Amino acid sequence: MFKRKIRQEDLKQRKLVTFEQPKSIVSEQFRMIRSNIMFSELDKSIDTLVFTSAAPSAGKSTTAANVAITYAQAGMKVLLIDGDLRKPTVQYTFETKNIFGLSNLITEQITVEQAIQDTKIENLSIITSGPIPPNPSELLGSNRFKNLLNNLKSFFDIIIIDTPPVLAVTDAVILSTQVDGTILVTNVETNNKTLLLKAKETLEKSDVNILGVVLNNVEKSSKEDYYYYEYYGK
Repeated sequence: MFKRKIRQEDLKQRKLVTFEQPKSIVSEQFRMIRSNIMFSELDKSIDTLVFTSAAPSAGKSTTAANVAITYAQAGMKVLLIDGDLRKPTVQYTFETKNIFGLSNLITEQITVEQAIQDTKIENLSIITSGPIPPNPSELLGSNRFKNLLNNLKSFFDIIIIDTPPVLAVTDAVILSTQVDGTILVTNVETNNKTLLLKAKETLEKSDVNILGVVLNNVEKSSKEDYYYYEYYGK
């Protein structure tokens, strides 16, 4: 499992720093996360990925979007899905509409072609949440969603799913059991260690493959270079 620390100064001003400032230090850190994910499993590739957190305000959605961009910048065909059917944010991040999306797609109200939206970033497509349904957990745990995810795999090199926090609702656990790996994102100023460990235990009880942890809002010490990175073997 890897642990990655990210300072938030640039992200406070620009959500999509990897697109707007691709040569910045923070963008390089997101590329390191991409590399860590790609090499985290020696026996299989990571083609589907969940980003979640223990509690709200961890920066998971911003992290998921920026990591998705780094994959697209590497020439891979990427799909970012807003799997948060309770408080979606992808439409705001990419400044698009959310009239139709994942909830419509699962309930077969629209086609895949209608749900997928291109972005201004080459190789990166998105599926917004769509209208907030009364039963998010049931939709995400349905066979329809599983079949949909398998179908989407044939069109994209990697699929990244943004989910609600683990300790808030069951959605993140449900989605994490259907993908190749999960990344936990935490804000060290607002999310304490107890919550992070509880989220980790919750995921592990469902045999989720936790690939690593991203720590946001880490203060840079005088002894550090422009980034700090630790790798922990499983």
